[in-house]
Amino acid sequence: MNLRTALSIEQSGVIPYRIHNGEIEVMLITSSTGKRWVIPKGLIEPDMTSQDSAAKEAWEEAGLLGKVDPESIGTYEYYKSGYTCQVEVFLLKVQTVLENWPEASKRKRQWVNITKAIKRVNEPELKLIIADLPNKL
Repeated sequence: MNLRTALSIEQSGVIPYRIHNGEIEVMLITSSTGKRWVIPKGLIEPDMTSQDSAAKEAWEEAGLLGKVDPESIGTYEYYKSGYTCQVEVFLLKVQTVLENWPEASKRKRQWVNITKAIKRVNEPELKLIIADLPNKL
């Protein structure tokens, strides 16, 4: 049995977006190692819904506050430390971008258009979710 698939961790995350000059932009952040571009995500807190947990990650990892859409727009998987992480993805309409946030010293963040976002993220399923954003908004 392949251990990579045996151990699965459920996470939730958001694709933070805004409409800027008539164009959809998403905010990507660097991973905790700083080597990859990712979306804010993390373990689902035991006392929280997936949406609330994802909103908390957006604040902690990217300094973003806003409204999380109640409907999931998809899931994707990635591997980390021998585990399969399954991420349920929600849209976050960004209302506030904070200057200071918990992980500001650890991560960079950047608004990018959809084309750039697709190029930057690694996970094939996440690329597809981002590519489909214009149909979701």
